Amino acid sequence: MGIKVPIKRLHSAELPLPAYMTPGAAGMDLYAAHQEDLVLPVGGRALVPTGLAIALPPGIEAQIRPRSGLAMQYGITLLNSPGTIDCDYRGEIKVIVINLGDKDYILKRGERIAQMILAPVYRAEICEVDSLDETIRGEGGFGHTGR
Repeated sequence: MGIKVPIKRLHSAELPLPAYMTPGAAGMDLYAAHQEDLVLPVGGRALVPTGLAIALPPGIEAQIRPRSGLAMQYGITLLNSPGTIDCDYRGEIKVIVINLGDKDYILKRGERIAQMILAPVYRAEICEVDSLDETIRGEGGFGHTGR
């Protein structure tokens, strides 16, 4: 039922390839491929390499998302989330990690740092119009339905 995605190791050949950790997992874990332990101070951010490049088929994107365990336990999450890997990008996948926790975090080489989810992409034909159809919601946004 899946699609084949060519993947190339750019460095860090000893680290695992992305993998689904359970049969029902939507995302594949990505591993931090920096050379030495990285201290992320409170409020600090870093661009972390994965050592991987992929060739997605047309019509597919890879979304790079935070891992919920790191976010809950340590306040470690990703900026620009979800990040998008376009089907024509062939460079190294890197993730922007930020420490929103209350103490410094040591990011170890080989640690599961993010998850990658493959999703379809629809290309739109933009059609300028003079008016849009009416809906019950209308222009309501940003909490218009309460809390």
